[in-house]
Order: sequence, then C-alpha cells, then structure tokens
Amino acid sequence: MRPFSFRRPGSPEEAVAMVEPMGVAGQGGAFHAGGTTVIDLMKLHVLHPPSLTDLGDVLERGIEETGDGTLRVGAGTTMAEAAEHPAFLRAPVLSEALWKAASAQLRNVATLGGNLLQRTRCPYFRDNVSACNKREPGSGCAAKDGINRLLAVLGTSEECIANYPGDWANALILFDAVLETRSGEGGREIAFDDLHVLPGEDPARETILGDDELITAIRLTVPDWAGRSVYTKVRDRDSYAFALTSAAVALDLDGETVREARLAIGGAATVPWRAREVEDWLQGQTLTEDVAVEAGRRAFEGAQGWGENDFKIPLGRDTVARGLMEAKAMTPETNSGDSQ
Repeated sequence: MRPFSFRRPGSPEEAVAMVEPMGVAGQGGAFHAGGTTVIDLMKLHVLHPPSLTDLGDVLERGIEETGDGTLRVGAGTTMAEAAEHPAFLRAPVLSEALWKAASAQLRNVATLGGNLLQRTRCPYFRDNVSACNKREPGSGCAAKDGINRLLAVLGTSEECIANYPGDWANALILFDAVLETRSGEGGREIAFDDLHVLPGEDPARETILGDDELITAIRLTVPDWAGRSVYTKVRDRDSYAFALTSAAVALDLDGETVREARLAIGGAATVPWRAREVEDWLQGQTLTEDVAVEAGRRAFEGAQGWGENDFKIPLGRDTVARGLMEAKAMTPETNSGDSQ
C-alpha cells in the first residue's frame, strides 16, 4: 500500500471539500466509511488515492419509518443493523440480500452507502497487471478471452464484461429507491435506477456521481405486499460467496394471478439489473412453473456468454424461475431469517 494522508471531517460538507478531484483514474482522493472495498483495492495497488477522508463520524445512521411506508435509511447504517431492522424484515428480500452477502465481521462494518458502490471482482481489474479498460482506459479487456467464469452475460460491451458483484443493490432496485447525495455544489437526489452506468465504451465510469459526491441517505417505499419477496442466490459454496446468478423477486398475487411482479438479476450483469419487460409480461399471468420458466427465458434474452461463463445463461434462467416459485410459496408473514 502506498503512503496516503488520512482526514477526519466534522460534517458531510467538510468531507466533500477535502476530496481532491479524480483526474487520472484512481489518482484522486477517496472516501472511507467501512472500507471493505477501498482498503482492499489499495492493498492490491489497484487504487492509490493520495488521501482517505473518513466518513465514520459524519454519515447518518439508522432507519426512519414514515406512515406511508416510506423508509429513510442513513448511508452510514451498517449491513448488520439494516438486516435486523423490523422494516427490512417485513420485506424479506431486503434483509436476505444483506444476510447472504457477507460474513458477520463484514456486515458489522460495511455501510449501505458504500455497499452500493462496491467494485467488481473481475480478476483482471484486481491484478493490476493485465489489460483492463476499467482500471486503465484504452488498455483492452483481457477477460473476454481469459478467465471469465464469474463475469457478466448481461449489459456487456466489447470494452468490458466485468460484473457488478453486490447483492443488496439488486433488492433495493425493486423499490424505486432515491439517493440523497452531497457534493461541493450542494445536495441533490438521484433515482437509484440511474446511479450505475453500463460499460459501453467507457468502463472506467461506473456511476453518475461526481468525484466529490457522496451518498448520504437512501429513501424507498415498501408496499404492504412485499412480505412475499425473496432473494435467491446461487453460488459456488453456501456461505458468503459472490453470486454466480441471483434473483430478487417481489410478488403481489391474487390467488395465483400476478397483480404486480418485481424482478432483478444479480451476479450475471454489469450493473444492478431490473428486468422491467419481464415484470410487465408477468402481470395478469397465472403463475405456474411453466410461466416461471418462460419468465426466466425472457429475462436472459440478449445475454451473451464469453466462453467459461456461458453456463450462466441457463443457470440464470433457472434462478429466475426458482425465485418466482419460492416467492409464490411464501405467505406475506414468511421471513426465512436466513443467516447464511
């Protein structure tokens, strides 16, 4: 790890004033909250910011409930605090995605704001040697013809096939969340759907946040029927591995007829991936196993494998179908309490 200065601001406004502009990729100052991503990448010499600005004492923590079902979540709230909160337990997909994401040690320090911004686990991004357009723009993408078993099949480009590794973002995206942010230009609100950017021709640009902009809070509205929701995660081992594929599902059913469905896909896409066209198709359908299988097929239309990760396409289809049927089998009061 290279030398850096450590800064401890007294407010969000002071924090954003301390951060140097990025300039060359990886060269600007960085924010630090739980540090479970940025410290890791600094140790690998993928990132080497000249300064870390600590947000531990300035970010809001806790979850505030209002009478209309809206939740306001401080960006400094830890994964563990949120996973156990009664409001998240009423929408099991929100809680399960956190429980299944990481070990207890990581959940106790990782913040929700930082969790949404975690970086890819693509080995070519993290090895600091191979060609990687995300780490070194214009250098190429070694992953396309290399070890790409864990990487994306949805939302890829010729420039980058790195997948978004997070779990909770795929649950959050179901609820049309809004992010509150702070920068040197003041505060603004961003629809969470708009936060992440497809790689296209510029994989180094991952979000629409400015260099000095930080997430301060998250707002979402959880409908009463979200008790029938589930986070289905397929991984190489049962405990705390990154998703090969995953499905976040919430269903509003009238008997077996779908009044409303919400579906997001993880592990297989370059960004948190909401399958809105499939949601529209499911509305009014009688949710049978055949319909669930067809939904999975539609969710992966246009997917492209790159060799080792070709298996993710049929696996992803099956994961979507499984998630839909698991959600159908729930009652609104069901909460798995899964701690794995």
